[in-house]
Amino acid sequence: MAAPLIPQLLLLFILGTANFFPIGVVSTTITITNQCDYTVWPGILSNADVASLPTTGFALQKGETRTISQPASWGGRLWGWTHCSEDSTGKFSCITGDCGSGQVECSGAGAAPPATLAEFKLDGYGGQDFFDVSLVDGYNLPILVLP
Repeated sequence: MAAPLIPQLLLLFILGTANFFPIGVVSTTITITNQCDYTVWPGILSNADVASLPTTGFALQKGETRTISQPASWGGRLWGWTHCSEDSTGKFSCITGDCGSGQVECSGAGAAPPATLAEFKLDGYGGQDFFDVSLVDGYNLPILVLP
């Protein structure tokens, strides 16, 4: 008997293809797909040695996909916030993965545990791309990374 499929593959991060020019790679994309049965708010934190991306947090409805462009040598982490709401004063907060900014945008703040992390270093050592899924800050969502 076949094992049942796990319907909770919640976030799918896909490292997209880079745009090539004669001088080399100048940018690449990451596509994020919410495969949850509920809304997830991805958070993004760039490494200290690279500029922040134009967005650092947003909502993804069930089945929704969003593609983000970043420089070819970008490094940082992505994670999902869950069980989020806005109070009567407009302060945004989540039960898991909240970055404490009080908004949907993290603006340079990382996730509070528990938060499953997808970590990237593009054009890293030897010009190679590296990625991993980390549970160092705990676990709140299954994440799948596909190059």
